[in-house]
Amino acid sequence: MSASLAGNFVISLLFWLCVGGILYAYAGYPVLVFLLAKMKPAPPAYGEYHPCVTLLIAAYNEEREIEEKIQNCLALDYPASSLQILIVTDGSTDRTPEIVQSYATSRIELLHQTGRRGKTAAINRAMPSVRGEIVVFSDANNHYLPDTISKLVAPFRDPKIGAASGAKVIEKGDGSLGASEGAYWKYESFIKKQESRLGSCTSAAGEILAIRKDLYISPPDHIINDDFFIAMQIIRQGYRLIYVPEAKSMERVSPTAQDEIVRRTRINAGRYQAIAMTSRLLPLNSPLLIWQVISHKFLRLFVPFFMIGAAAFNLIAVIYPPHTKSLALLGPPFGIILFGLQALFYALAIMGGQFPHQGERNRFLNLLYLPAFLTNSNLAALKGFSRFLRGGQAHLWERIQRR
Repeated sequence: MSASLAGNFVISLLFWLCVGGILYAYAGYPVLVFLLAKMKPAPPAYGEYHPCVTLLIAAYNEEREIEEKIQNCLALDYPASSLQILIVTDGSTDRTPEIVQSYATSRIELLHQTGRRGKTAAINRAMPSVRGEIVVFSDANNHYLPDTISKLVAPFRDPKIGAASGAKVIEKGDGSLGASEGAYWKYESFIKKQESRLGSCTSAAGEILAIRKDLYISPPDHIINDDFFIAMQIIRQGYRLIYVPEAKSMERVSPTAQDEIVRRTRINAGRYQAIAMTSRLLPLNSPLLIWQVISHKFLRLFVPFFMIGAAAFNLIAVIYPPHTKSLALLGPPFGIILFGLQALFYALAIMGGQFPHQGERNRFLNLLYLPAFLTNSNLAALKGFSRFLRGGQAHLWERIQRR
């Protein structure tokens, strides 16, 4: 093999590895986990079960949202005698504590302190006040359907289940940005259904996560993604984390695409932090679950690097084409065609990014915005990586106002 041909082979191999990484992260793993889950029996119907539950809400400067959240909690169709509603407002400098306190005679309990140490510290401080056998973690800006708690806790009839996560549903009315975010969570819902049927999910929506109180392990205060840490500790203790799609949490999308990038940047910085803490998070005695976590949660963080690599190696193959018309070696015209398709994708991302708040019911505009949504998601992963390396991501929430 000549030196020129060897160089072409290396470049094309690296290109196809990058493409393969992207395809596996987005499509390969979902297909594999679906096929494996099909070998397992369908999950049982759990029936009604009403253990004592504590609904724990960590709120920081939520005066615009908290009253509506309280009304939503009081409207839940769950036995009042078995539901404790506990709101923690550490560090709030607005009227959030006063608004919560005004509902003190309506089954609402307040834990407040003036110093702000972050959500994780607030949850840890609240746990000794929890009276429920099951703890449901929620946020101030999401709303539950009336039967959400009942649906979410029903599986705990099975003693092998240590945690359950419900479905995050994006409400309509926020244009193509909301439609894309909603489609993403439907995609995530599909994967979680398969993982749950296979044994355990590998992630949980922190705004609708239920766990057995006696299995709670306090996350360190510096943890960014507290929900992932809590869920992984349940699995490490030998219990299952299952997905309950019938238990729905309703939420609006961020006001702008830039706000959504900020939100995802923080989450992705937390995922890089989780990779650095692998020995404390992964269930090391379960190869299947390790494969699931790496494929579902960790590999996606490297998709932006795969995208950059695919473009760079493709460009090299166009500039220095092999002397063969081979698709595998990116020979002409295939190298040019593939590079043109990548350029078209990013051009559509730029174009679609101009219409984030339009076309929710217009399929064409939604499809046009999808490349922008995917590109922004991976841009947030890159920013999260940079922030993690610099140590610039604080564990305190960068509060994003929702619609």
